[in-house]
Amino acid sequence: MRTYRIVLSGLGNVGRSFLTIMQSQATLLARRYRIALRLVAAADSGGVAIDAGGLDPAAILALKQHGRSVAALPGSGTSGISPVDLVRRIEADILLEATPVNLTTGQPGLDAVRTALRRGMHAVLANKGPLALAYAELAALSDMGEDSEERGDPRDWPALRFSACVGGALPTIAIGRRDLAGATIVRVEAVLNGTTQGILRAMEQGVAYADALAEMQRRGLAETDPSLDVEGWDAASKLTILANAVLHRPTTLADIHVRGITGLTTADLRAALARGERIVLLCLAEYRGDDVHLSVQPTPLPLTHPLARMSADEMGVVYYTDISGRQSATTLETDPMPTAAAMLRDVLDIARR
Repeated sequence: MRTYRIVLSGLGNVGRSFLTIMQSQATLLARRYRIALRLVAAADSGGVAIDAGGLDPAAILALKQHGRSVAALPGSGTSGISPVDLVRRIEADILLEATPVNLTTGQPGLDAVRTALRRGMHAVLANKGPLALAYAELAALSDMGEDSEERGDPRDWPALRFSACVGGALPTIAIGRRDLAGATIVRVEAVLNGTTQGILRAMEQGVAYADALAEMQRRGLAETDPSLDVEGWDAASKLTILANAVLHRPTTLADIHVRGITGLTTADLRAALARGERIVLLCLAEYRGDDVHLSVQPTPLPLTHPLARMSADEMGVVYYTDISGRQSATTLETDPMPTAAAMLRDVLDIARR
């Protein structure tokens, strides 16, 4: 049995879901994988809790259900310590980064991940901000850096994993990096923002835009700042990560043409259906000559297209290749639990190293 000491930074919808998973899957992890997860520290906007012997996930969940900070946890909670300070001082194996997305500075997640990797601590991200803003830097600090004789064995470097950042439980990164190994990817189409997918499908049924957005917020699927969803920047950050990690094209948010869904009306969506099309917020990566065109924008697709057949709660990706044909996958997610499950998937990938 191997025990992994975990630091969880961020106790929003995804972070709390991970705590639930720690409890529900503990027996399976021990029996099938011979590992145990020990939560040695947790952080939220109000402070931190630290216990080298292991924090009780149920006690933290109870606090959060009453709107209180983890800093109030008896015997282990304290205020005045930032997530970055926590990572600097704690002895742990893996940082789980699930703080709110910040596409301006990436903080506090970016500095926490930097610090963890520099200390040799593995990092698993559900927060897209650090990767969208500083993928090349973080990759160079981890096993995701381009292999070379100078770098040596990637297993000598701390692991950086982020499958939860690109479509929740959808294995977007795994398909592109592992399952299409040896093939050239010539085009990628994806619907990677569940909030806008839900809003557009609701508007097709006559639901007002504001009511559809409020429902996605109620279900915990929208970003803390929902403008990141509806204006296209959440999807663009995911496409940025995909372009870097799968297509090996150095990419920043500035390289992507972005247009959100706020200009669409119910009439637009119903007119598309009448033409035999469905409008989705499409992430597109397409080789044009030697470069890759990258965009996120509302796009009508034929109703026969894999991404047009999806329901309101689905996200999906389609890869077009030279030798592996067309590969497509979808995921049905009605709450934040699958995103937290993707973080567990990444933890297990690190354990298998």
